[in-house]
Amino acid sequence: MTTEANPLAYSVVVPLFNEQESVTPLYVKIIDVMDAIGEPYEIVFVDDGSRDGTFRILSEISNDDERVTVVRLRRNFGQTAALKAGFDHSRGEVIISMDGDLQHDPAEIPIFIEKMKEGYDIVSGWRVERTDHWLTRQLPSRVANRIMAKLSRVDLHDFGTTFKAYRREILSEIHLYGELHRFIPALASWAGASVAEVPISNVQRKNGKSNYGISRTIRVLLDLVSVKFLLDYSTKPLQLFGLAGLACLTGGFGIGLWVFARKALLDEGLLANHGPLMILGMALVMGGIQFIAIGLIGELLARTYYESQDKPVYTVRELRGRRSAGAGRTEPPRTAGAAGR
Repeated sequence: MTTEANPLAYSVVVPLFNEQESVTPLYVKIIDVMDAIGEPYEIVFVDDGSRDGTFRILSEISNDDERVTVVRLRRNFGQTAALKAGFDHSRGEVIISMDGDLQHDPAEIPIFIEKMKEGYDIVSGWRVERTDHWLTRQLPSRVANRIMAKLSRVDLHDFGTTFKAYRREILSEIHLYGELHRFIPALASWAGASVAEVPISNVQRKNGKSNYGISRTIRVLLDLVSVKFLLDYSTKPLQLFGLAGLACLTGGFGIGLWVFARKALLDEGLLANHGPLMILGMALVMGGIQFIAIGLIGELLARTYYESQDKPVYTVRELRGRRSAGAGRTEPPRTAGAAGR
């Protein structure tokens, strides 16, 4: 993420893909709102491989307004990568991200800023009244949001919206890929970040075609599995795979003892009477050994990762006392690694 001696107060990051009809009105709305706030700001537009006239319009805007930075990606990498590119090229102490299709109203940016001034590290938008299709968008989104909140232990109603505000240090070393931009509050919460939610409007899309579909919900749910692992088991994988291994071994040995008792006490034929059960028992034993082996390999990989890169398994909010005098000269705390609470 770009750093300067005198960073700006705010950066507005907007990823765009084939949004030529929306670019100019969105830009006008953003500058009207940000000028009224009266603090130094910038706008970072990210052209995520658009094939229409989006980049041409963005270039014209950036030539006329030095507060506008345009990041053009070589191809369409997806929303998460586009947001990460915008975060990396921003300079603001507070970074506000939003979609470029005018479904997010820039007039609501001051609501996020006011909430951030209360001391929160992340403020997320909540589309209370949604206007999109109930079956293909609202229902899958509600199910996914409920699962995300339960597994990540972050009490948000709407993980999916891009309309969020972040403190700069929270984003500094969160690595994004897949659809993980939705899980930034969950990843940051491990480091002790405070998260709040504000209601926002969900404006009906007027121009262009939506780039979202039900298939994205499936991909998000798969990413949720990786996020759950990162939050709870990335520094202790043996506790996850070891428990599964012990459960399998217990079941396998239990079946073996039961079959042996039947043979010893009742002289029953093993293969004739209990062939499938014996196969299940052996499979459970083999599976248990493999789960434990995977856990041990994961432990080695985790230690290699954290020790070789000097990654901390904790984060520090601030230091007080005599030793804190030089703390400001060190790099900010990093949100690397995730341990279960």
